[in-house]
Amino acid sequence: MAEYQAPLRDMRFVLNEVFEIARLWAILPALAETVDAETVEAILEEAGKVTSKSIAPLSRAADEEGCHWADGAVSTPAGFPQAYQTYAEGGWVGVGGDPAYGGMGMPKAVSAQVEEMVNSASLSFGLYPMLTAGACLSINAHASDELKAAYLPNMYAGVWAGSMCLTEPHAGTDLGIIRTKAEPQADGSYKVSGTKIFITGGEHDLTENIIHLVLAKLPDAPAGPKGISLFLVPKFMVDADGS
Repeated sequence: MAEYQAPLRDMRFVLNEVFEIARLWAILPALAETVDAETVEAILEEAGKVTSKSIAPLSRAADEEGCHWADGAVSTPAGFPQAYQTYAEGGWVGVGGDPAYGGMGMPKAVSAQVEEMVNSASLSFGLYPMLTAGACLSINAHASDELKAAYLPNMYAGVWAGSMCLTEPHAGTDLGIIRTKAEPQADGSYKVSGTKIFITGGEHDLTENIIHLVLAKLPDAPAGPKGISLFLVPKFMVDADGS
């Protein structure tokens, strides 16, 4: 069984002695009301416990077992669903998320420490919340208020996960030549068609829904990477009432 103890002493030293991070938080209005030394200390302590007790013990066995594909569905290694539920219930998926939609609102200086702990404990486990956090960043920065309200709360809560669908069989490193297309529909939605491969977290049994952010091109898009748009494509469509 893998053993992991978070380097909390080193993290405190970097945050407090090297960056003197509390001084910066105090002069930034956006952070002054959401973060303080006591809160950060509690976050680091609890994250250290979760990663060492719930995640790290799964690492070796999970890597040896791998995921399973059967009847069009992927199941993660033994212990992953339970560990992810524990992780999600602690609010860790949304540690850096926008408080307006249920996130903790911690700055990257703090969320990066949590990410280090998770990925050090088990990188294969850590990829799931990592992709979700990345999808949340994109949605929060670029989506409409309607989409933010519909998707971010459940993603921050770990009830839904996220993924990024970029690579295609013929376009590994050159995304400018992707063929996935998005055709506008009368109701304002888009019909997305194409093939994507190597999608981290693209299918699993950890959450109720998976929110895919898919790179595709509109019919009149210019050639090359400047013609790429990003579309929100949930595994299961979400109704107006959130179901």
